Amino acid sequence: MVPARLTVLTIGARDLPALRDFYVRLGWPLVVDLDDFAAFQTRGAVFTLYALENLVADTNAGAAVTGGFNGVTPAINVDERDQVDEAMETAKQAGARVAKEPVDMEWGGRSGYFTDPEDNYWEVAWVPQDTKVAQAVRQACNLE
Repeated sequence: MVPARLTVLTIGARDLPALRDFYVRLGWPLVVDLDDFAAFQTRGAVFTLYALENLVADTNAGAAVTGGFNGVTPAINVDERDQVDEAMETAKQAGARVAKEPVDMEWGGRSGYFTDPEDNYWEVAWVPQDTKVAQAVRQACNLE
């Protein structure tokens, strides 16, 4: 059995110092800072950056895919609807590109997307508290 547990999310960084500095500007606590690796404490999981060439070697991927949308969108779930807009503004001020301005979604929540300086897409979302997704997020973050 593979445990249903996401504890670390790693992104391969082409320019680790620049990407590390972006996430520091977001206000994320940097807990490990090495030449080829950085780790941030977040609520729910540890977020890490690893030098892309080292991550390619570590995974036996053969070659890195660079540029364009890679089909992965980590989400930052906020506690209140208005925090989506606030978080997107903070990301923009830190150097993010807004890919999709926050909008109210047909499922009742609010969502927007930004990209970091290396075009990794992030969703900022608020999910109504009475939904199964909100319950799952609270459980994942040990809030229930």
